[in-house]
Parts: sequence; C-alpha cells; structure tokens
Amino acid sequence: MLGAQRSGWFIFSSRVFVISMLCLLPITGMASAKQGADFQKAIQYMESKQYDKALPLLEELAKTGNKAAMYRLAYIYENGLGVPQNYKKAANWYKEAARTYAYTVEAEKKGTDVHSKKFTERFKAQFTESSIRAAEEAAIAKVDTDTPETKSFLNELADGRFFGLTPYKANYIMPVGYSTKKYPRQPSAYKSFAIADAIDPIPVSRQDKYGYYDEQTEVEFQFSLKKNLTYNLFGFNEYITAAYTQRCFWQLYSESGPFRETNYMPELYVAVPTSQSFDEMTGLKVTKWGFIHQSNGQEGYRSRSWNRLYLEGIFQWSNLFLSARVWYRLPEDDKSDEYYRGYKDLNGNGIPDAGDGLIDPNSESDGDDNPDITDYMGYGDISLSYLWHKHQIGALFRYNFGKGGHDRGAVQLDWSYPFFDSKTTFWYFKFFNGYGESLIDYNRNVTKTSFGFSFSRGLFQ
Repeated sequence: MLGAQRSGWFIFSSRVFVISMLCLLPITGMASAKQGADFQKAIQYMESKQYDKALPLLEELAKTGNKAAMYRLAYIYENGLGVPQNYKKAANWYKEAARTYAYTVEAEKKGTDVHSKKFTERFKAQFTESSIRAAEEAAIAKVDTDTPETKSFLNELADGRFFGLTPYKANYIMPVGYSTKKYPRQPSAYKSFAIADAIDPIPVSRQDKYGYYDEQTEVEFQFSLKKNLTYNLFGFNEYITAAYTQRCFWQLYSESGPFRETNYMPELYVAVPTSQSFDEMTGLKVTKWGFIHQSNGQEGYRSRSWNRLYLEGIFQWSNLFLSARVWYRLPEDDKSDEYYRGYKDLNGNGIPDAGDGLIDPNSESDGDDNPDITDYMGYGDISLSYLWHKHQIGALFRYNFGKGGHDRGAVQLDWSYPFFDSKTTFWYFKFFNGYGESLIDYNRNVTKTSFGFSFSRGLFQ
C-alpha cells in the first residue's frame, strides 16, 4: 500500500514544474581588489556622513558597472545627502542598478574570470572573492526597485555580514506564543501513553500524569543563515548556496521549562536568473532547484525526519512577491507494521491490552519515522510577501489536495514593522492554523498566535 502511495507521489511530482528566485542577498560586490578598497572607503565616508568624499568614489565605481555603487549613488541623490536632491538622477541610477543581471567582474588574476567561456577558468574563479561578490550582486540585481518600499527593503538587506554568512529566512524570538490547546507529549519509549497504560497499567496512568505539556503559552525562536558557494561555475549566471535554519519551541513558562521541539533544516540549492525579456513579461525572477533535510534529532517514537527535492519559483510585481514551491519526498524503507502499530498483538484481538507486548523503540532505528507525512504536509506551498511603507506583510498556504482521504493544510499570516525605526530590530507577529507547525506536530491541528521581535527580514519568513 505504501509503495503504491509513493508511486502516486512520484507521478504527481513529476508532472509539476515550478521555478524560483533566490531570497535576496546583500549588496557588497566590488570588481577588483582596488575597487574593493575604494568601495569600502566610500562606505566608511557615508557612515561618517562625509558624502562629498564618498560621491566621487561611488561615481567612478559605478562607471565600471558596480551595481552596489549605483544603488548607493541613487540613495544619495534621492535623499539629498551632500548634493542637491535630484529625483531624476536617483531614478536613473536605481533603474541602472536593477536593469540587468549580467555582471562582468574583473578577474583578480589571470585565469580566474567567473564569466570566462572556459569551464576550467570558471572553476578556478570559485576560490576567489570575485565569485562570492558576483553572486551577491547577480542576486540583488534581479529585484526591481521602482517603489520606495522595495528600495528601503533592499537597503536593509545590504547592511552587515560576517564570514560570508547572511540572513536567509527571518531570525526572530517570540516570547509569547499562545496555542488554543495544550500540546500533547509524544514519548520516545512508546507509540503513545495510552498504549503503554493498556498493556502495562500502573496506579497513576501515564496519560493522566504526562499526557500534555503544562502550558499553552511557549517561546518560539528561529535563526537562519546562508552562504554563497559558487557563482557562474557552469556558465549560466547560476549561484549555488548552502543554508541552515533552526526553529525551537520552548515551554519556558512550565515548571521545568523543557524544550518541546527543535527542528533542524540544512539546505542546498542552485538558482539561475531568468532572461530579462522573460522577467519583464512574466515577473518571474529566478529558477531554483534545491534539496532540504528536516529532522528533530530525537530517537524512538519521538523521531521525525524527511528529505525533499524541490522546485521553486519567485515572482515580483512591484511591492508584491510570490513564491510557488513543489517538492518530491525522497522515499525511505518502511519499518514493520508492528512498529507502526506500537505493540505486539499477542492476543490477536486488534486492540492493546494486558498480555500484549510493548515494542522496543530502538529496535528499528533505520526506516521511515513518518510514512504519512505528505498526507498532512502535501506536495508544496505558496508564500506571499507584500511591502507597504515600512510594513512587511506575509502569508503561507499549504494544502494536501485530499491526500490520505482527508482535506488538510495550513495557513500562516505574519507581519513585521521596525522597532522604533530600527533597521535591525522589528516587531513581529505570526498567526498559524493547520498541520505541520513543527515536525512533532505534523499530524496535529494547531491554532497559535505569537508575538515578539525579528532581527532580520527574509523575503519570505
């Protein structure tokens, strides 16, 4: 039966094709070592408000095709920083910065040109800073900056990085996350406390004593980073990126304050910008193919994990961004029916009771922990992000199309706004309803409202 289901998943997935754009990367590119020093000096002048000294450096860099310099020139003219305010010049520089994704980065040394026609030279170039800078610039150049909201948003994304790491999704902490129901505990030693009580009863039932966490309010936080690995290695202006996201659910307000669940999500993807003509015709920015692993690091019956290949498409129409993503779950070997049932039916009556045997939770450490996860998570999702003045409003929709005989899905709404005009801290609100809030809850319907702070904004949260 499971084999037939998986065959159906494969057929379904093979018919679906969606393409995508990379979540935005910061603007930090320079064309050569000397230009890099000039650009850094220009930024220092801007930070110290010496705009008259920054302007000539940025103008020279802009003439070489440096998009980051063009963007900052536009910002100077738009705000009249050290020069008369000139919206026409600002608009021209913004348009030039976003006009094309084709970058020609001057090689740091002979034989290290990321735009060379020879694969061997492009391969060598991956080990230089030019490759990383070019990938960052190519990603940012695909975004239109025709509105104040998108200009401001890109300016926020341009600030700060370390070791080449930049924010991927939102980084946040929410001290208050209220669920309409208490979260049930999933033991690692048993399929459920109810099964253990039926087979091996004790004076105070396990279900009554341990069945639920104490509090409906908990803390949720997430950190998410990415790093460019290569740019234009295969000659398609593609960039390969590694990312990591970790999300934690902490029952801080209960007596012992345990971590209820932690999800680990390493990811690897390649993104290829669309042609300018196709972009202008459809709004589609970049195609993206990726692999993502998600697990909770637990053992026994608490263990959850799955691996997916995905295709994603990110579109932009002015201040509105849309991501459409589909995935194919990589199949795993099944565990025994007995393991999934949670007990040995020694009595042969189909129900757990005295005389039946409990399963050793670690007897089948290999195999699929959650064979029905696509019945709840479906085959993809759609995300929206809208920029309105300083507000960012987002939504996520997921639906299983009746998989498993039931209609299941999820809706998430989120909102962020600068915390007293801060560029690095934001008020953050999130509402979630449906299945899959976390891996341990993939098959539980959760309704939850959370409020707190984010410390970076992702294009999608």
